[in-house]
Amino acid sequence: MTEYKVLIGGKWVDASSKIEVLNPYNQKPIALVPNLTISHLNLAIESAKKASQIMKQLPSHQRSKILENTSLLIGKKKDELAKTITLEGGKPISLSYKEVFRAQETFKFASELTKHMEGEVIPMDASTNGEERLGFTLKEPLGIIGAISPFNFPLNLVAHKVAPAIATGNAVVLKPATYTPITAIKLGEILLEAGLPPGGLNIITGRGEEIGDPLVKDERIAKITFTGSPEVGKRIATLIGMKRLTLELGSNSAVIIDNIPNFLPLISRLTFGSFAHAGQVCISVQRIYVHTKIFTQFLEEFIKETKKVKIGNPFSREVIVGPMITPLEAERVESWVTEAIEGGANLLIGGKHTDGIFMPTVITNTKKGMKVVDKEIFGPVVIIEKFDEWEEGIKLVNQSEYGLQAGVYTEKINKILYAIEKLDVGGVIINDIPTYRVDHIPYGGVKQSGMGREGVKYAMEEMVRIKFVCVNKQKNV
Repeated sequence: MTEYKVLIGGKWVDASSKIEVLNPYNQKPIALVPNLTISHLNLAIESAKKASQIMKQLPSHQRSKILENTSLLIGKKKDELAKTITLEGGKPISLSYKEVFRAQETFKFASELTKHMEGEVIPMDASTNGEERLGFTLKEPLGIIGAISPFNFPLNLVAHKVAPAIATGNAVVLKPATYTPITAIKLGEILLEAGLPPGGLNIITGRGEEIGDPLVKDERIAKITFTGSPEVGKRIATLIGMKRLTLELGSNSAVIIDNIPNFLPLISRLTFGSFAHAGQVCISVQRIYVHTKIFTQFLEEFIKETKKVKIGNPFSREVIVGPMITPLEAERVESWVTEAIEGGANLLIGGKHTDGIFMPTVITNTKKGMKVVDKEIFGPVVIIEKFDEWEEGIKLVNQSEYGLQAGVYTEKINKILYAIEKLDVGGVIINDIPTYRVDHIPYGGVKQSGMGREGVKYAMEEMVRIKFVCVNKQKNV
């Protein structure tokens, strides 16, 4: 069992207390990481404070080079990183490789954008009081970014916080998920090798209530960026005080499917969106609303395709459904399914778990008020219901308290335009599943799905402050 240290101030730091990291597939311990204390957190923040001055003065071409080097090193170490993601997070290995590739792109995007954080010239003479004056804006780093990342994308969702922060000249204090800290530690090794100044990235591991809350409340932190559950996100919002805040809080993403004559090619894409990584993706397909005229055949074909989904050891290349992150999560998902069935829903396939692996599950005849409809199940469970009119289907999508992304399948341009206008979500994906994301798009939700946007360019804009400069051009002042 490997023992890891964490990165603080450019040095590798240990602690006497340890946290075991378990393999979700067999629940065996694979590593130990430090269980840090408040004193370690204070050291990390002080290191970031010193480094923030260095990062601010670092020319943009040097920051760009560090990010480019990081992207290249991620590519060179793709096998090690993918295996680590699968080992500590239970993500199927084929999906882990995809995550590594995406993280490589995320750092590459940041590298390219670093040199283009332009301010703007203000036309001062647009005002009668602005004549003979020159106005322009500068974009300055905030200082220290506090980043809290989830278990389900332990590399790329860390990249989405760290890369924009470095690109804009900030220092970072990162708290990775307790279940999956090893990948973040390996990224720290890569960033040091890439040339990041000491203290530019500080990694802290420990329990959320012990170091997470103090990180969020610390006045030296200028911004918190968090990806996780709505409950924790709301708690953070009450603790942060006068800080910038980005919250990515998940969803119960829906797809609406019109009366499409040839819908069979969609089925495999929809099952992938519903069950990949055991449904532990913020934009997994959880609700599918299908036009009445194709509903019966759609349901039959979806069940057929669900039976083909490969389940088991996440190190198998064919598997797309591995273990839930913990057995307790599998038990929670089963309790939600059981509750729905007891409330009158029909279970068509699945509904049980074995050794922490939850079977791909399809439910119909559900109703609002059931957890599988209203909440984010974060498991391989999908509900499928029918609608008669397009407007009705859009209302069913919108009945959720969440609003991250939604998928729309139709051949009618008027229905596409109606959906774009009426869907109350952060992203509308036309003729594809809501699980679709590439790493330079603006990504974020409305309602209980959070606030702010990720996507490298958009995250960078939220990690700088604007300074206005006005020059009086008159000679005699």
